Amino acid sequence: MGGAQNPRIDQQRLWQSLMAMAEIGATEKGGSRRLALTDLDKQGRDLFVGWCKEAGCSVTVDRMGNIFARRPGRRPDLPPVVTGSHLDTQPTGGKFDGVFGVLAGLEVIRTLNDLGYETDAPIEVSVWTNEEGSRFAPAMVASGVFAGVFSEEYGLSRADLDGKTIGEELTRIGYAGPAPVGGRPFKAFFEAHIEQGPILEAERKTIGVVMGIQGIRWFEVTLTGSESHAGTTPMNRRKDALLGAARLVERINRIALDHAPGVSTVGLMQVRPNSRNTIPGSVFFTVDLRHPGDDVLLRMKAALEAAVSETCAALGLSAECQEIWHSPAVHYDEGCIAAVRRAAEGLGYGHRDIVSGAGHDAGYISRVAPVGMVFVPCADGISHNEVESATAEDLAAGCNVLLHAMLEHAAG
Repeated sequence: MGGAQNPRIDQQRLWQSLMAMAEIGATEKGGSRRLALTDLDKQGRDLFVGWCKEAGCSVTVDRMGNIFARRPGRRPDLPPVVTGSHLDTQPTGGKFDGVFGVLAGLEVIRTLNDLGYETDAPIEVSVWTNEEGSRFAPAMVASGVFAGVFSEEYGLSRADLDGKTIGEELTRIGYAGPAPVGGRPFKAFFEAHIEQGPILEAERKTIGVVMGIQGIRWFEVTLTGSESHAGTTPMNRRKDALLGAARLVERINRIALDHAPGVSTVGLMQVRPNSRNTIPGSVFFTVDLRHPGDDVLLRMKAALEAAVSETCAALGLSAECQEIWHSPAVHYDEGCIAAVRRAAEGLGYGHRDIVSGAGHDAGYISRVAPVGMVFVPCADGISHNEVESATAEDLAAGCNVLLHAMLEHAAG
């Protein structure tokens, strides 16, 4: 570890913390499964809170279950410099998505403790509830409530497929905190994250200086036809909802290809009655559209709605196509971006500017505070997958950049 004038984090300690957290919900293929507000998510939260208290932090939990661990500064009148991400995972998630940003923040605090380094502004590490949106839609709902994008009532009422709400599950696992959601001023917010894409690895760059996030629109589509016997209903008299869904999956893929570099995904589908000898009468599926340009993303939305209408007309189906979430393209704070770039250059890491293809809590926080992000490479750009992989060296480099960017902003 470097001296107080040029500090470095403890690479081995960061790695050991990541591996210890990965054991909670460990999967056979080497990933982690900690769906939001499950018992395993509670175990991960408890471990993090325990580590923070051991590091001398005070811990606050708000009514959306967001956690804030604070290391005091010399000037308590200054708002804190904050970093953080999330601990919940995808159903077949990896060891690093989200959790790296949380434990990198903890490692920053541990490093400052080792050095006896006092910052002017306090340093905080945050954990945001339900970032993934896998169990409860939409994604990043708790940071959205914090930033005033969603109401607290809306956030707490989000339900999973079994009808359990965020509010109910927060109470059940003991993380329905007393603090109000939002209204906490941040001097700056930084989020460290694996890239979740192939660019840094392909260009052999260690650090991505994140400029912002592309826009996202989520839709829920229900196609309704008519259930009937698979053996007795002639092909020309069928109203097959699954056939309509199949045609739409192809159309939705084409929408992204026609609006490059946009992307589109149908990621969840439910077929009813889901019987092998009954023609499907109803299909529910989700659509995820993304593009760096909000104007182009709006055209992609119009193309989706046209595709649904045309497909249903051709097959005699009815449809409901509802947009359930829109996250506009985000542009981060120039001062925070510059701090990340200076830190990478000062530490001698190869870097490049980059736009995030994935959504992050930092996107919502940028509505209420100056924000910057630090990316590090992940193997083959694979994420949301049990084989997700990143090297200890790259993770340490990202954490070192985070440390230096935060220290710059924590000065008087």
